[in-house]
Amino acid sequence: MKKLFTITFLFLGFMFIASGLFAQKVYSCEYKSDADVKVYVSTYKSDADLVVYKCSYSSDASGNKGLWYFCDYKSDADKKIYFCDYKSDADIVIYFSDYKSDAEWRNTSKQHLMY
Repeated sequence: MKKLFTITFLFLGFMFIASGLFAQKVYSCEYKSDADVKVYVSTYKSDADLVVYKCSYSSDASGNKGLWYFCDYKSDADKKIYFCDYKSDADIVIYFSDYKSDAEWRNTSKQHLMY
C-alpha cells in the first residue's frame, strides 16, 4: 500500500511539473540580448506565424497554443521575448487577437521556439 501511494505521488508530481513546461508566461525584455525569442507584431493575421491572445491570469496561459500571460518579473517567465521593430530581425511574427479562440500556430515549423 505504501509503495502504491509513493508511485501515485511521484506520478502526480511529474504530471504537475510537466504541465508547467509548456506554459506561456512571457516577459518583455528591454534588450534584444536578454531575450530567448525575438518577436515582431504584425498588423495582419495572415502574416503571423502565431496568433496570440493575452490572458489576464497566469493559470489561463497553458500549453504552446498562443495563450500568453505577461509577467511583471523576468524570473516568473517561461520565455523572455523582445519586440523587434523590423520583421526581418524577428524569430517569429505574431498577431494579437482579441479572441481566445483565435490563438493558434499558423506556422508550426516555428513552434519549437516557444517550448
